[in-house]
Amino acid sequence: MPNTDLNRRQFFKIATAEENMKNSKETTLYSDFNAGKVSRREFIVMAAALGIVAQAPLFLGAAHAGTTSSEEYDYVVIGAGSAGCAIAARLSEDVSNKVLVLEAGPADTNDFIHIPATFPLLFKTPLDWNYRSEPQTALNGGTLYMPRGKVFGGCSSINAMIYQRGHASTYDTWGETNPGWSYADLLPLFKKSETNSRGASKAHGGDGPLSVTDLNDPNPITLAMVKASKEAGYTMNDDFNDGDQEGIGMFQVTQKDGHRASAAVSYLHPAIDSGRLTAQAEAMVLNIIVKDGRATGVKILVDGKEHIVKARKEIILSGGSINSPQILMMSGIGPKDHLKEHGISVVKDLPGVGQNLQDHYMMPVVYNCTKPISLSQAGTKEQAALFAKGKGLLTSNIGEAGGFMKINPKSVAPDLQFHFVPGYFILDGAGNPTDGTDAFTILPSLVQSKVKGSVTLASADPMAKPLINPNIFQNEEDYDVLIAGVKIARKIIAASALDELRGKEYLPGPTVQTDADLKTYINKYIQTIYHPVGTCKMGSDDMAVVDHELRVHGIDGLRVADASIMPTIVNANTNAPSIMIGEKCAELIRSA
Repeated sequence: MPNTDLNRRQFFKIATAEENMKNSKETTLYSDFNAGKVSRREFIVMAAALGIVAQAPLFLGAAHAGTTSSEEYDYVVIGAGSAGCAIAARLSEDVSNKVLVLEAGPADTNDFIHIPATFPLLFKTPLDWNYRSEPQTALNGGTLYMPRGKVFGGCSSINAMIYQRGHASTYDTWGETNPGWSYADLLPLFKKSETNSRGASKAHGGDGPLSVTDLNDPNPITLAMVKASKEAGYTMNDDFNDGDQEGIGMFQVTQKDGHRASAAVSYLHPAIDSGRLTAQAEAMVLNIIVKDGRATGVKILVDGKEHIVKARKEIILSGGSINSPQILMMSGIGPKDHLKEHGISVVKDLPGVGQNLQDHYMMPVVYNCTKPISLSQAGTKEQAALFAKGKGLLTSNIGEAGGFMKINPKSVAPDLQFHFVPGYFILDGAGNPTDGTDAFTILPSLVQSKVKGSVTLASADPMAKPLINPNIFQNEEDYDVLIAGVKIARKIIAASALDELRGKEYLPGPTVQTDADLKTYINKYIQTIYHPVGTCKMGSDDMAVVDHELRVHGIDGLRVADASIMPTIVNANTNAPSIMIGEKCAELIRSA
C-alpha cells in the first residue's frame, strides 16, 4: 500500500519548489521590465509562457525608451490626448496592428485628475504645457494663459468635462469643401464614441467608450441659477446636442460614478490593459523623419537621450493645436520663409501650418453667496467621504450648467455661451479669493469670434515654447457679445430664484455699468476657455495643411488628427469634437 503521507509531502515539496522558481522568474521578469530590458509586449508574452497572471504597469517611462524604440510599429500616434487616445485604441482593435502612442508627459496617476472639482489645481504643474500668449495689443500688452494637458488624456485630463458638440451648421460648412465632414456624416461617430446615461437615441450613443452623463450631485446654487434663467425669460434646454442648441440648462459631463472619464480612462487604459498597444510616456517628440517624401519615423528625447521610433504604415500627429504645428515646422513642414529664418531645412512648403488659430474667450460675473454651500467648502473630510460614494462638491465639474444665445441676429449659430459655476472662477481660478468665502459665477463666453491668430516658432530648439498670438479683440464686435453677456448675467442673477443666495456683486462691481467701463473690465479679466483650434486646417486651398482624409499635403504616411484640423471653430466646448476627429481618423485609416 502506498505511503500516502510521504507522497503528499513529496508533492508539496515539489510544488513549493516549482512555485518558488515561478516566483523567482516572475520577480526577475518584473525587474527586467522596470529596468527597461524587456518591452511591454515581450513582458506580456513571457508572463503568459510562465503561466503567471501578471500585468505590466500602465505606462512605459524613461527607462523603457530603449526597448520601445528597438521595435518597429505599424502606426505611431504622437500625443495621448483626446484624439490620440481614440485613434490608438481603435487602430489596436485589429490585433494584427502594432500600435505605439508617444506622450511627452506622464501617465494619469495624479489623483487630482480623477477628482472633477480639483482640475484647476493641475494648472501650471508638470502636467500642463503651461503656455502663455504673446503680448496682446487689445489688452495693453497683457498676455493670456493657455493650459494644455501634458499627460495621458491630454486636455481631457485637465478640462471641465463639459460634453458639447457644437452647432451642426459649422460641420456642414466644413462638409461643403471636405467630403464626409457634414454633421450628418459625423453624427454616427459622435454616437459611436459615447455611452449616454440617458440611453441610446437618434442623437446619442449607448455603447461607446466615453461615459457621458448628468451630474451625480449638482449644486443647489447651480439649480437656482438655471431656475433664475427661466424666471428671467430665457428658454430652457435639457439637451444641447440633439440639434437644438439655444437655451439654458444643465450640462452633461464626461464622468462615470462621479469621477472624470477622460479619453485616457475611456479609450487608452482598456487598450493598454488588453495588451493591444504600447504607450510610451515621458517621450518628447523632436521631429518627424521624412525620407523621399514619406514619413518613416519619429525622433524622441527621453531622459536626455535621443531615440528613433520607426513606423511601417503611418504616423498620426495628434499633439493639439499648439504642439502639432510646432512639430510639423520642426520637421521642415511649414511656411518656407519662416523655416529658413530659423535654419530649418524645408521638406515641404505649407504656408498654412501654424496659421488660422482660433479660440473661445470668457470673463466672470461674480456674486457673493449668502450660504456656505459653494465650492469653497469642497476641501473638508465630509466632502471627501461623500466623494468616495460618488457624491458631494468634489464631483462638480465646476462649469455645471449654462447655455447658448444669439446676440448678433445675423448669426446662424449662437455666438454667446454661458458657464454657470457654483463658486468663484476668476482668471482661470488663479484670481479666486482664498479666504473661504462663498460665491457663484456666470461666465459669458465668446464662441463665434472671426479673429484668427497664429502659432510660430521661437527658435529651432524643439524644447523652446512656440510663439502664440491669438490676436484677441481685433474685431471690435467681439466686445459687443461679451458686454451683452454681462447684462444678461446680471438679469439672471437678479431673478427671485436667487434671492436667498444672492449677496453683493463682487465682479465687475456695482459701479461698472457703462459699455466703456465694461470694456475696460473685460480687458482686465478676459481669459481663454482653453479651446485653441485650426492651426493645421483641413481643406484643399493654399492655406490647408491636410486634406479631407487628414493626410498632410505632399507627405505620404503622415496624418494630423486633433482640433488643429478644424477649418473653423465649433461654437462650443471642443473635447467631444476632438474625440470625434480621432474616431474619424481611425475610420479613414481602416478604410484606406
